Amino acid sequence: MRCQYCHNRDTWDLHDGKEVSVSELMSDLTPYRRFMNASGGGVTASGGEAILQAEFVRDLFRECQAQGIHTCLDTNGYVRKHTEVIDELLEVSDLVMLDIKQIHDDVHQDLVGVSNKRTLDFARYLHKVGQKTWIRYVVVPGFTDDEQSAHDLGEFLAPFDNVEKIELLPYHELGKHKWTAMGEDYPLAGVKPPSKDTMETISGILKQYHDKVIY
Repeated sequence: MRCQYCHNRDTWDLHDGKEVSVSELMSDLTPYRRFMNASGGGVTASGGEAILQAEFVRDLFRECQAQGIHTCLDTNGYVRKHTEVIDELLEVSDLVMLDIKQIHDDVHQDLVGVSNKRTLDFARYLHKVGQKTWIRYVVVPGFTDDEQSAHDLGEFLAPFDNVEKIELLPYHELGKHKWTAMGEDYPLAGVKPPSKDTMETISGILKQYHDKVIY
């Protein structure tokens, strides 16, 4: 996906970054164990897109669980090919946070450049296997702040008893400077964060379909 509001534009280059091993990451986690134990937190694999490195995240999560560390997979669910590795990754994911960008495919393609079919199929699969899931939905003025989209998203999610909550996130411009630093135009220049009234309206609609909606 190429989200127009991506605040991690610098992660799109798959050949950039620093290569590390699972053991190195586990060593980096050691100083934070006391904090994680006290807060009930754990390790979240995010991105970019964590599923692009499914084998590595699986191995990392296996080691985390072996040491009693909670694991969370933060993903847009755009799984190109559902392989055994995906199931193995889900088996060691205590929680999946699934970003659904837009329930309507045409708007989804305008917003992120690809169809939402794979994401929605992944949501259905998470329900099928009973995977503990939180849904995240970014409210972007002009793209995802309309009432019909909220109703249709709510109807889609209503049968999914594996979804513990829906988290609404107001669009922000905090990643705009990264686009500028890379010499690129920010696609949503001029789009402002949604108002409190808009957030409350979308929240109220989704609460008709799910009993726990937060923002």
